[in-house]
Amino acid sequence: MKKKYFLPVLMALFLPLSIVAQDVVSWKFSLEDNGNGEVNFVAQATVEPGWHVYDTNVPDGGPSPTTLSTDKIDGATPVGNFKAEGRKAHVEFDPNFDMNVGTFDGTVKFVQRFKITDKAKFVLEGDVRAQACNDQTCTPPLPVDFAFSANNLPATLSTAAPVAKPETPKTPEAPKTETPTETVAVLADTPTQTADSVAVATTNEATDKEILWTPVIEELKAYGMEGNVEGRSLWAILLAGFIGGLVALLTPCVWPMIPMTVSFFLKRNKSDRQKAISQALIYGVSIIVIYVFLGLVISASFGASALNDLSTNAIFNLLFFALLVVFAISFFGAFEIVLPSSWTNKIDEKADKTSGLLSIFFMAFTLALVSFSCTGPIIGTLLVETAVSGSYLGPAVGMFGFALALAIPFALFAIFPSWLQNMPKSGSWLNSVKVVLGFLELALALKFLSVADLAYKWGILDREVFLVLWIVIFALLGIYLLGKLKLPHDSDLAHVSVTRLFLSIVSFAFALYMIPGLWGAPLKAISAFSPPIYTQDFNLYNGVVHAKFDDYELGMQYAKQKGKPVLIDFSGFGCVNCRKMEASVWTNPRVKSILENDYVLITLMVDDKTKLPQRIEVDENGRKTKLKTIGDKWSYLQRHKFGVSGQPYYVALDSEGKPIAKSYAYNENVDKYIEFLETGLKNYKK
Repeated sequence: MKKKYFLPVLMALFLPLSIVAQDVVSWKFSLEDNGNGEVNFVAQATVEPGWHVYDTNVPDGGPSPTTLSTDKIDGATPVGNFKAEGRKAHVEFDPNFDMNVGTFDGTVKFVQRFKITDKAKFVLEGDVRAQACNDQTCTPPLPVDFAFSANNLPATLSTAAPVAKPETPKTPEAPKTETPTETVAVLADTPTQTADSVAVATTNEATDKEILWTPVIEELKAYGMEGNVEGRSLWAILLAGFIGGLVALLTPCVWPMIPMTVSFFLKRNKSDRQKAISQALIYGVSIIVIYVFLGLVISASFGASALNDLSTNAIFNLLFFALLVVFAISFFGAFEIVLPSSWTNKIDEKADKTSGLLSIFFMAFTLALVSFSCTGPIIGTLLVETAVSGSYLGPAVGMFGFALALAIPFALFAIFPSWLQNMPKSGSWLNSVKVVLGFLELALALKFLSVADLAYKWGILDREVFLVLWIVIFALLGIYLLGKLKLPHDSDLAHVSVTRLFLSIVSFAFALYMIPGLWGAPLKAISAFSPPIYTQDFNLYNGVVHAKFDDYELGMQYAKQKGKPVLIDFSGFGCVNCRKMEASVWTNPRVKSILENDYVLITLMVDDKTKLPQRIEVDENGRKTKLKTIGDKWSYLQRHKFGVSGQPYYVALDSEGKPIAKSYAYNENVDKYIEFLETGLKNYKK
């Protein structure tokens, strides 16, 4: 008997994926005297009605617990664990996670004790994270920062005087010359100093740095600010959705439903064929409405920038990797991803009890639910790809294309019922379609793992490792198509059809195509998916362009010394189109020569998760924001100075940080890119 699983994580894709903009939990932080030289750090959470947060202790595999993270602690040591006080967690079985978990609603206090060792030096900085959920969806556990100093300690706190230690005579040291550092005023008009933005020794006046960070949005507009910074056009998303719908038609959950449903409409209206056709058309339109509504829900859950940020967010990419692996395992036949049977039963009852257009709509809804075990992974993959495309309407457009492909056969077979006799019969070939999709899902999953691996610099999925895995996956796919590999629910293959033979040839050829990449071949056809070539340990190819700097201020100072213009390349480890530009445009000999000889190339990764030595506080749109990572800093630079947030994004500057040409975004036209570079050089020489 097949095992059936309801996947709560997958369902999160069909409901609002993120409620980042909605503050369902408000926090208040304070320090209380606990006696005996101890203080209590109190984090009081107020949760909106209908929502709850989780306890600090949650079993493995469950939701995200409420956690305390300390970034800096001086003059104190923690005592015990961070936990809720004053009330007990409400513990009950959570069917979404299949376990008992403790939750809190309303107002709850979480407390961490600290032993004060030096009142004068006391500093406590960090953040608290809590995942809030209701009956339908959950918020991500985003950090809420706090900071305390000695001035914030309770006035009643008393500690024992520190015991003086005998000083050991020291040999006098020669005075050290300190390298002046710039202040964060360059970023946010605050006097706080940061170690990450140490100026080049020859130039460190604050005025020079302020000029480099001064917005130049109007100057770019004067040049004719151009470039589509969105990842994919809506037409491409529509096509991808349509192809996904065509693939879904060929699955065992959908294909047999076509003759059954069309025959139902024809028999229901034997004497009025025109009415049967109109009802089939309404049925198809209902399918489109259902799936487009799903896409609109996804679109409404994000802002335009949030959709783009997903493509470079390592946590989301890890989630997508896990989802696609689950999809692949499901398609291989290990289990089915199904919705609760109660949902299908209720919708089916509605269809029986109603009449007219509403009845047809509920029939379409029933199809969507019944076919979910086959269409769910395809829809999930499509939503993942469109959500990270950077286009606000991407999910809705993708779902329209998907639903259109599903709806067309029902309408056509109703208009031309004689075609039903020529339809290929259901059989084992439908399961083979699912297995092939499983291999493709598994290959695509590695792309998302690669993004997280690059962002966090784990180094577990370098380019050669990625290519080896893809070579194995597509070689196994070719073996499967030839009938030499059998998976659950596969029937015995009496002979290899011509279609399977040609598909196996394509799969084997693709695997062979990737083999030279192990020695550094650029493999432009898969450059959007594979890790950058610089992650490869053994590389015989020398046509790759390497940025001279990955730091904005240092690169600008070097360019000023050399008297060269600067090309800023805003990129990201998870940026698909950045890899395409590097593989198809930068490898052009003419482009490569200009970048290496005429410009100082500075590549800034906006999703670099490396921690800054100290946080930088900036004022953005009237709101205080803390930049914690190198990626945060470069992302802020792009938004603040140039007014955009998408990648890839290229800006040519002079040594004062002023634009010398219009900006350039994703466009693989080599001639246009050369024109962009040469225009910058021409204006710089003026």
